Amino acid sequence: MSTDHPTCAACDVPPPERACRKAAGRGPENCPTLTQSSLKRQAQEALKAPEIFEFARQASMQEAAGYAGRDQGYARLKPVKPRIQETVEFAKRLGAQRLGLVFCAGLVKEAGVVEEVFKTNGLETVSVICKVGRVDKSELGLDRSQQIDMLAEKEAMCNPILQAFLLNHFQTGLNVLMGLCVGHDSLVMHHSQAMCTVLAVKDRLLGHAPLTAVYTYDSYYRCLKEPLD
Repeated sequence: MSTDHPTCAACDVPPPERACRKAAGRGPENCPTLTQSSLKRQAQEALKAPEIFEFARQASMQEAAGYAGRDQGYARLKPVKPRIQETVEFAKRLGAQRLGLVFCAGLVKEAGVVEEVFKTNGLETVSVICKVGRVDKSELGLDRSQQIDMLAEKEAMCNPILQAFLLNHFQTGLNVLMGLCVGHDSLVMHHSQAMCTVLAVKDRLLGHAPLTAVYTYDSYYRCLKEPLD
């Protein structure tokens, strides 16, 4: 089925030959690199804002710093840094002395380790747990049948907006998201004044490694090939 919107995830052009990788490259009829020149110009204009330009510049340099063997060509590249290390380095590149750390109550231990890593590297951390504020889920119009613990009389809701407001109030320079629920992470990013990056995403079943289901699409998670119930 033809479409005019981008479907880059379904592109059948070999990566080295794609228009997004080389000047003489090619792509399908809906390739945004080839068809959306106006939006490309708008994006380049947006990039000129000084704070955005510097953020993007530092992010690109951080990307390169994650590899060894860059002087030997693409085939010899070797990743050398875990994301926690890259997060610390990127914060320092930005000059962000105070970091925000918003995390899930299910990752209290891990958040403590992350905060210690930040501290070891001379970074101040404003850390806020998801249940901050102790607001009952009834405020969302939920009843007991829609709670995690249906036997509990009351259950505190996750409060991503308050998490973001607290980071804004204490003027963090970069916010780090760790294990927030699907949707709650969206609300933090929407209400955050500082830029956000993600250290870890939540996957209750797969130990916070959601790509496990993607990697095993042709074996254990072949059920994903059928519509979800």
